[in-house]
Amino acid sequence: MKLEDEIKQNKEFISEQHKLSVNISFTANWLYNKTEKFFKEHNLTPQQFNILRILRGQYPNPSTMKLLRERMIDKMSDTSRLVDNLFKKDFVIRNVCPGDRRQSDVFISEKGLSVLKEIDNLIPEFEKKHLSTLSNEEMHQLNELLDKLRG
Repeated sequence: MKLEDEIKQNKEFISEQHKLSVNISFTANWLYNKTEKFFKEHNLTPQQFNILRILRGQYPNPSTMKLLRERMIDKMSDTSRLVDNLFKKDFVIRNVCPGDRRQSDVFISEKGLSVLKEIDNLIPEFEKKHLSTLSNEEMHQLNELLDKLRG
């Protein structure tokens, strides 16, 4: 559906740049809402899923909070709070560093690995449902354009 129809805008945008900015923001929020609903079914938020994916990539090595913060997609997330919530769900293991109690090593748990494996099996269906209006060539082109936009 066209952006103007989605946001019920009757007049034209002031420029193509302005329309692009609104369109990227609108589309990012649209996709975020879909992913939020998807992850909620697995007792996760998109940010918690992001942390688990980073930890799985580090596995079996630990991660620091600093490393997690640097690799997060959503840089505004409260990494400590996210790890605390994942710890409460038994998805991660935390080991406080003896030399500096403010530091801790974070590992993904077996339960965390298990939930990621379950989600990995469902992601292709999710992507097909929400991204299949684009061909593989169009997706590749869009990925290149977005990379170019970020410079």
